[in-house]
Amino acid sequence: MIRRTFLAALAAAAALPAAARDLPDLGGREVAIAVENAYPPLQYVRPGTNDAVGWEYDAIAEMAERLNFTPVFQNTSWDGMIPAVSGGEYDMGMTGITIREDRAEVVDFSDPYMRSEMRMLVRSGEDRFDDAESFAADTDLLIGAQPGTTPFYVGIYDVLDGDEQNPRMRQFETFGAAVQALRVGDVDLALTDSTATQGYVDSADGALEIVGEPLGTEDFGFIFPKGSDLVAPMNAAIAAMKADGTMDDLDRIWFVETPLGQ
Repeated sequence: MIRRTFLAALAAAAALPAAARDLPDLGGREVAIAVENAYPPLQYVRPGTNDAVGWEYDAIAEMAERLNFTPVFQNTSWDGMIPAVSGGEYDMGMTGITIREDRAEVVDFSDPYMRSEMRMLVRSGEDRFDDAESFAADTDLLIGAQPGTTPFYVGIYDVLDGDEQNPRMRQFETFGAAVQALRVGDVDLALTDSTATQGYVDSADGALEIVGEPLGTEDFGFIFPKGSDLVAPMNAAIAAMKADGTMDDLDRIWFVETPLGQ
């Protein structure tokens, strides 16, 4: 209900012609968007349904209204998403992708639509460590992460010793699997950005908590094939949505009002 009410209000505001909003008009063109649907609350499949929902879906719906394009979402794996977008298999990709120089060598990024901080997610009552240094000092402790993601690289380079083959880094196909491994005691730490961490804590019935200070910040952007003509229009829409408070409204809905996974 929250999402429908919010989108109805946005649709009314977006009913003005694109020119009146000083935004490009993409003429109704279809835009193929690669998604993973494994990164709540940005994008996931609602339990018990086949409905793909989340912050990014609502943001794209609003951008589509303002720019006059038709999003066509296509599922792919995280490890294949950047190469596939780089190769032109999709027009863009989204799944909380951190803007990084190495990735920008093969894809174009939009302007940042969200800034987040990396946090340490642990089982409740954890007393063996409370920061990166004390975790690293206890060689019995393990991290769980999805390979190729920011949590993986932060874990390797900011918590451990910089060796990507370090056996203390246990790799999982999805972030959710890493969190489940943490809950059952197979690993001792999962790193995640602050956009999702509090949601996992709130939905864990007291089983998880956050410790320590943030390990740094990261900016999220949408990705496109190099030279894509979609980058400038998408950036214009992002700027407009930040200026008129739409981004703040999305944050409130998905990070405050909507329980994780619902």
